[in-house]
Amino acid sequence: MTALRRVAVLALLLALALPAEAPAKRRPSLSAASAILIEPSSGEIIYARNPYSRREIASTTKMMTALLLLERRSLKHRIRVVGYNVGAAESTAGLIPGERLTSADMLRALLLASANEAAASIAVDVGGSRKGFVRMMNARAKRAGLRRTHFSNPDGLDGRRNYSTARDLATLGILLRRDGFARRLVDRSKATLRSGYRKRTVYNRNTLIGSVSWMNGIKTGHTSSAGYLLVGGASQNGAELISVVMGEPSEAARNADTLKLMRYGFGRYQSVSAVRKGQRFATIDVNGRDERVRLVASRSADVVMRKGERPATIVSGLPSELTGPLAKGAPVGVVTVVRRGKSVARIELITASAVAPPSLLAGLGGWLGPAAGLFVATSLVALSAILVRKRRRGRRLTRVQRKPA
Repeated sequence: MTALRRVAVLALLLALALPAEAPAKRRPSLSAASAILIEPSSGEIIYARNPYSRREIASTTKMMTALLLLERRSLKHRIRVVGYNVGAAESTAGLIPGERLTSADMLRALLLASANEAAASIAVDVGGSRKGFVRMMNARAKRAGLRRTHFSNPDGLDGRRNYSTARDLATLGILLRRDGFARRLVDRSKATLRSGYRKRTVYNRNTLIGSVSWMNGIKTGHTSSAGYLLVGGASQNGAELISVVMGEPSEAARNADTLKLMRYGFGRYQSVSAVRKGQRFATIDVNGRDERVRLVASRSADVVMRKGERPATIVSGLPSELTGPLAKGAPVGVVTVVRRGKSVARIELITASAVAPPSLLAGLGGWLGPAAGLFVATSLVALSAILVRKRRRGRRLTRVQRKPA
């Protein structure tokens, strides 16, 4: 183990000595040249230091390479490994030119081992050529709103025109984690490549994964000119945070600053139950019946909020009364969850029980109008009484006729 590696391990152990349940109360002091911390569901920036400053981004570039592969190819698609001259200091997964790996295994090599030959192979397969793929990368960055980002290669090796900002890298990390496979992958400390000529095990270069239980991503980067970078992801008690540190002097500083940011954020945000499945939000009369039916939430909704805040709920779209028949669980209206004036969730309200159709008399009243309905109803009652009397009279006559003379 090199001296630098020993320092990194010792710094990590020192950082882990602080319990995750003891969040930082003061704004953290960082060694990073640029940094940002974001609560992704609201987009709120919790911490920022030179967040819009352009810097080289090293292998965090591979987040865009992975995103394009996920969007353009299936996980079972097979990619041919291209010839690639791996430099002495470059990251590699030991892939052999000519062998074919599934997209899933290429992503494992790309995002965990940060393999440059995987990036080169993906570029040729998806873009037809390295130049074609770089054009795709920049077009996708534009669509994603990464206005201060430009790519000149698929792997992140030093280049004057391969740059981004902490803010843009956070956005890119959020986009990548929306894919379920990528989200699970970057939370693994190692993985096995099963396609190709032989099985291989690759290890995540993000040493916080597997060491800190609540860290779950996303991508490291390092070159001599870019310094050390980490786009980090973490989750605690339903709350999720995304961090970026750039231009760090060492791996130890990169890890320590990331943990400082996460603890700072988790000390200020928490997940709050805004709506519970089955929670009653209204009770409505049933047309034509002396009944009322409860309207309840069809699902639960949790919202990440600043500590001490509560979300608001607004009920809309309810009729003045319900007219059956309606099955149990029929949608009626909506409850909207509002966080600081912005709608963050819409949940259907449903009937908690079945709604029967109106009674016959109520139905007639609705069809003919109140006065005519009352007249018809009274007439039906009178007619029913007449029919009952006639039936009784007929029975008496029958008994008289049957008596012997």
